[in-house]
Amino acid sequence: MSDSNGTAKATPGSAPRPSGAPKPGGSTPHPKPHAIKPAPGQSAQHPHPVVVPTVTDPSAWGRVDEDGTAWVKTSEGEHVVGSWQAGDAAEGLAHFGRRFDDLATEVALLEARLAAGADARKTKAAALTLAESLPTAAVIGDIDGLARRLQAITEHSEEAAAHAKEEKDRARHEHTERKETLCAEAEKIAAESTQWKAAGDRLREILDEWKSIRGVDRKVDDALWKRYSKAREAFNRRRGAHFAELDRERAAAKSRKEELCEQAEELSSSTDWVGTASVFRDLLTEWKAAGRAPREADETLWRRFKSAQDVFFSARNAAVSERDAEFEHNATAKEELLHTYENIDPANGLEAARSALRELQDRWDALGKVPRERIQELEGKLRAIEKRVRDAVDAQWRRSDPEAMARAAQFREKVAHYEEQAAKAEAAGKVRDAQKALDQAKQWREWAEAAEGAVSNL
Repeated sequence: MSDSNGTAKATPGSAPRPSGAPKPGGSTPHPKPHAIKPAPGQSAQHPHPVVVPTVTDPSAWGRVDEDGTAWVKTSEGEHVVGSWQAGDAAEGLAHFGRRFDDLATEVALLEARLAAGADARKTKAAALTLAESLPTAAVIGDIDGLARRLQAITEHSEEAAAHAKEEKDRARHEHTERKETLCAEAEKIAAESTQWKAAGDRLREILDEWKSIRGVDRKVDDALWKRYSKAREAFNRRRGAHFAELDRERAAAKSRKEELCEQAEELSSSTDWVGTASVFRDLLTEWKAAGRAPREADETLWRRFKSAQDVFFSARNAAVSERDAEFEHNATAKEELLHTYENIDPANGLEAARSALRELQDRWDALGKVPRERIQELEGKLRAIEKRVRDAVDAQWRRSDPEAMARAAQFREKVAHYEEQAAKAEAAGKVRDAQKALDQAKQWREWAEAAEGAVSNL
């Protein structure tokens, strides 16, 4: 039968039009093999490959009689699936063939879902629903083949569900392990790291990676998140405490350096070149030990300290330069003075030599200091003149030394005494005593002659 528009109607008991199937007489889209893709993150491999249907020849599986009755062949024989009244038998056969292709497309999509790892239970339920509708479906095609494919989907859906669960559990385990590793790293950073910027950057990277990890059990994920959050807070507290302490240290350093600047400025006008230079060295040591003040303040204070230091050392250098010039002038004057008095000769008159030496020494002292590297040379020449005069004075004194002459007289008295003893002993016949006295007289005579000779040679 047909309605007023000439469209075909299925006979009572025929299956309703499958969802997504075209209306009678309409065009039927046929999926292409590349149009079916696995779901993201799922494998397309499956023990039962998806077969994407092509347009089938309905004449191999049924017929439409001239009266419009549509028949389909199955393993159980032929049976009526509907009636076609909208055109000739060939058009009716093509219509019921297209409806079969639509049904086959749905089966192929279920196979694709199963292969892609979609929800196996829902896939199985859909396959069972389609399988139940096959016996009464108003289609002409390989119904037995579709039934076998739906049976395969039903049988393998449990296997696919188990496989999907296994994959899900594996992924959950891997993701849990990854988050545990990130937690452990965050806890280590929180407890040990002092590379504050690098550690802070790494904690942010961990957070970004954390957000990208999905599929962890809710309770486990919450517990791991608490661990990470606790570690991050501990790190932030420790970093905050470090920088707070650093701020205190820098404030103390700033205060100390301000004091050192004041001391340096007070010393900048000093003319105690040696003592003040030593104090400035001590102040610089204290400056280094004080630590760093806040950067901008530290640079300002250093310029202030160095400015005071430069004032002092510039003045000292100027004074030293002036002193060096004076010392060079003194050295030249002393050279000229030595040249003037180099002919002092005690042999030409000791008193005149001594007088000239005193005059030289007075003029020498009045000239003042000379460069350090010239001292030994100039003083050596002066000492040579002084030694020449001093040796002459010493020689004269020894020649007129009363004590030396008295000792020589005493030695002569000893000689006379022992000679007298020798004469008495010889007169008494004491030959040995006489000889002993003569030996002693001889010894004292040698000493007397030596003493007399020393005085006479001066």
